[in-house]
Amino acid sequence: MEKKGTIHIYTGDDRGKSPAALGKAVSMACQGEHVVIIQFLMGRGVEDSEFLKRLEPEIKLFRFEKSDGDYAGLTQEQKEEEIQNIKNGLNFAKKVLSTGECDLLILDEVLGLIDNNIMTVEDLKGLLDARTDEEMDIILTGITLDDEVCLLADEVTKMETVKFRAW
Repeated sequence: MEKKGTIHIYTGDDRGKSPAALGKAVSMACQGEHVVIIQFLMGRGVEDSEFLKRLEPEIKLFRFEKSDGDYAGLTQEQKEEEIQNIKNGLNFAKKVLSTGECDLLILDEVLGLIDNNIMTVEDLKGLLDARTDEEMDIILTGITLDDEVCLLADEVTKMETVKFRAW
């Protein structure tokens, strides 16, 4: 039976989405698969992690935004500049999808681009339609999940923190 790639969404109001996606990335890398992670709206994110750099070439991490701060806290001028950087990231994602250069593509916090009116659900659908390798898995993460976005996925996981104790 031929493997068909799936589109997963990790959503929820609290923490856990990006770590779950990263866990899947490490699991696939352990199997010899190649993973591309593109982060959006993450501020500094984990781009500069020495640990993740050691995981190359199996796991490659990209972040196109220049600001280390939270997108919501930027001035309008800074937001406009970051939107161009984000669009560069989306174009890169489209290239990865169309060339099939990985086995798993993680678009971390891409659903936040819809929340911030940087892209529409239709834009996201068009991006996902660029996938030429039907075996490639895709993980989308973000807080907001509406019915229209949900229809794009094969599987949706909602993260929920039941208890959190600050140490």
